[in-house]
Amino acid sequence: MKSAAASPVVNALSFDIEDWFHMVGIDAVDKPELWPTFPSLVERYTDQILQTLADANVRATFFTLGWIADRHPALVRRIADAGHELGTHSYWHRQCFTLTPEELREDLRRSIDAIENAGGQKLLGFRAPTFSIIPGSEWVFDVLLDLGLKYDASLFPGVHGGGGYPCPMERHDFTGAPSGRPMPELPMSMMTLLGRRIAFSGGGYLRLLPPWLIRRGFDQLNAQGIPAVAYLHPRDFAADCPRVPMPPHRKFKCYVGLGSTAAKFKMLLERYRFTTCAEVAGIVQ
Repeated sequence: MKSAAASPVVNALSFDIEDWFHMVGIDAVDKPELWPTFPSLVERYTDQILQTLADANVRATFFTLGWIADRHPALVRRIADAGHELGTHSYWHRQCFTLTPEELREDLRRSIDAIENAGGQKLLGFRAPTFSIIPGSEWVFDVLLDLGLKYDASLFPGVHGGGGYPCPMERHDFTGAPSGRPMPELPMSMMTLLGRRIAFSGGGYLRLLPPWLIRRGFDQLNAQGIPAVAYLHPRDFAADCPRVPMPPHRKFKCYVGLGSTAAKFKMLLERYRFTTCAEVAGIVQ
């Protein structure tokens, strides 16, 4: 049951379905040919997420790697059978700004085919690995539109190591593609704190911040009638996530607060209303 303080605003809940070794820029896991040799945690923790959502009667969007869909098709089918939306998170989890339009088009086409074949569901949305649509890579939107995708959830309207793009904080139509064609955009959420934009609703930010500050972010946006966009990964719940060598700042970002995620996630489900990204973006499912 939702808290009596819950806002009538319906927020977007999403998960980027990748395994722990799909971290970008970490030498120890950077070679795709090594991925099948690593222990996997994606099924165990995605199933845990699915159970928590079923208990709360909440639907969400699962932006899935095509690589995962090819190796765990039964998992993708379980997501779809539970009534959730499937989206693409690319095939190889490569940052968009490192690719050519032709490379991204081939990557996404392969990803869409793998996920649709596994889940039996038409894909509508995309989230770029590490939010990697940055100024100068607006051509990505034309690739998405050419492939028939209906919305994007990739822009990070603040400073981010893997991306960052100045844009409104609410759902809007992105019109900066070279072709001029509009694309509904559902950017990541930021709250204003001491005059600065601060991320609060997903990944390492949610793991690091205390619950009261996360609630402040949701309450601030919802008071303005703006849906927040929450995003998590299966590895965000994995206190037993394998450790590999990486710089200290990346180690902190990857491993801080892993044991706190499940409780914070349940707190959000109890206090706020959520649905899929497609619904919040205004796309008919």
